[in-house]
Amino acid sequence: QVQLVESGGGLVQPGGSLRLSCVASALDYYAIGWFRQAPGKEREEISCISSSASRTYYADSVKGRFTISRDNAKKTVYLQMNSLKPEDTAVYHCAAAEREWSYGGTYYCGDFGSWGQGTQVTVSS
Repeated sequence: QVQLVESGGGLVQPGGSLRLSCVASALDYYAIGWFRQAPGKEREEISCISSSASRTYYADSVKGRFTISRDNAKKTVYLQMNSLKPEDTAVYHCAAAEREWSYGGTYYCGDFGSWGQGTQVTVSS
């Protein structure tokens, strides 16, 4: 099992940017996903990146605004969040995926076995 620690959350005004980091105890062989959960809402998978960084997935809700990347040498996965909206307010978690696949030309990852504790992102004026 891999240990994951998120950081980088905070309070930002609408239209602003934040970069979240997810530091892993071991990263090379894992795809990593980012999730978020707002109060009263179900957890949403918003992005995932393959172990080689060659494939990525974005939910429609963040596509074009968020960018996932990774630096295996630093054991870190990043989530650059631009053009933030109040509806992006949530606790953001990263998780290590046990499975990756493609369907219809779209990349997916799943079977998340290890999770970080989360970092709060609040978008408000």
